[in-house]
Amino acid sequence: MTAWVPPDALGRRVSCGTDYGTVRYVGTVSRTAGIWLGVEWDDPQRGKHNGCYEGTQYFNCRHPKGGSFIRPNKANFGVDFLTAIKDRYGLNDKQDVQYGTENTVVFGTKTVEFVGMDSVAEQQRQLNKLVDISVRECAVSHAGQTEEISRTCTNMRHINLSKNLISSWETVIDIASQVQNLETLNVSENKMKFPSTSTSISSAFSNLKILALNQTEITWTEVLLCAQGWPTLEELYLSSNNITVLERPDNVLKTLKLLDLSDNQLLDGNQLHVIAHLPRLEQLILRNTGISSIQFPDAGFGCKTKMFPSLKRLAINDNKISQWSSINELDKLPSLRSLQCNNNPLMDTEKNPETLIQLIIAKISQLEVLNNCEILPAERRGAELDYRKIFGKDWLEAGGHWDPEKNKPSEEFLAAHPRYPSLCLKYGAPEEGELKGRQPLTLKNQLLTLTIKCPEKPEQKPVEKKLPESMTIQKVKGLLYRLFKIPGSEMKLSYESSKLEGKEVELDNDLKPLQFYSIESGDCVLVRW
Repeated sequence: MTAWVPPDALGRRVSCGTDYGTVRYVGTVSRTAGIWLGVEWDDPQRGKHNGCYEGTQYFNCRHPKGGSFIRPNKANFGVDFLTAIKDRYGLNDKQDVQYGTENTVVFGTKTVEFVGMDSVAEQQRQLNKLVDISVRECAVSHAGQTEEISRTCTNMRHINLSKNLISSWETVIDIASQVQNLETLNVSENKMKFPSTSTSISSAFSNLKILALNQTEITWTEVLLCAQGWPTLEELYLSSNNITVLERPDNVLKTLKLLDLSDNQLLDGNQLHVIAHLPRLEQLILRNTGISSIQFPDAGFGCKTKMFPSLKRLAINDNKISQWSSINELDKLPSLRSLQCNNNPLMDTEKNPETLIQLIIAKISQLEVLNNCEILPAERRGAELDYRKIFGKDWLEAGGHWDPEKNKPSEEFLAAHPRYPSLCLKYGAPEEGELKGRQPLTLKNQLLTLTIKCPEKPEQKPVEKKLPESMTIQKVKGLLYRLFKIPGSEMKLSYESSKLEGKEVELDNDLKPLQFYSIESGDCVLVRW
């Protein structure tokens, strides 16, 4: 008996065991009997050839060994959406219902209170209770009968349709159009066809807020065409789609707050300019996109760009950024508060990771979170003071001066250190005695001469101590305990800078070294309890 083949089999997605593929040929094969399906597999290792068999090219594959022939009875063409829901949540007549306590029944992972489940009406009530539905890897291939979903699942808001057998965006529209208040939709890992020309706009996604299209082979052009039907979309996930070129979104994606383009090898960093005017974009994820530089050419040194006006969170980790100029450019973003930049060649330019972090903090004025770690006010102050000292000699040599009228640093210096003038305004120009330069890290250079006082014990004479700048606050407390016999758990430390009179800074983190707080020789440590 010949296995049944759907009339629209060509181009359909199928599964065979754990393997997924697309039907590229339906018909006979020379010197064999019956109908065969020529399948291009997602995993090329599953295949045997490129669609050519005994000299005849039956179909084409992207990979030279990505295809093979299978009999139709080996291919799973999938089920409709509602069947998948009933199977997944144990509401199918064919499946055993797993009963819980006296008044409950367990549907998959969900426990719902009810009495009895023999009637169709009771089954209907249980389906109507489902709000958050996941049918991941349930072989969904089509919507099913018209309006059946809207009659059966009236309260659905969030749907996970990832890794199924959906062949086209039209199928997604058919399902979504029957879900009145759809807010979240994940159709990732479905290799499907998207419209290539402008089509009539569907109202299926009129309330959609979150959409995931990872690993769907969608292009940016197709994104913009489909986006005409996403009037309220706030989050769009597009990772791993081989998107290389971006185009300017005209009258679409205006409500978008988050865009994930990770794992797409963009042509260059300038591709970002065409999406730079999305008015509400707050989070941009560009992990592993191959970018090597970032530039905002509309703004000069120390000025803010008009690009990405609302961008608060940026992820550029796992890229090819090697120059500090890209970090300088990020200070031009008016709203940037959080940055992820790990695993870039730039991270190898400094041997000391603490120094690297301090430089990034000092270069980006409004940053509050770096690589998922909060930047404390004391950390920012220390980073900025250190930056001001380290590059002070370069500033003087480039034309910087303590006298504002004579202060004219060169264009080259300002290009390398665009924040330096504002740091001088904030803390004052560095004095000659505090200019550090980049000194070799000998023990002599690392020792701090500090005066230690106990304000609560005026009879106690101040003590002078030489301490390594790498010594943690916890170890300093241990030393002072032996000196003053004050328990470390009760001890509170702060210091007064010899350069900033009347300003006292609390040493509030036991795990941080003295250098974290920018303490210098000549400063006074105050001990209280």
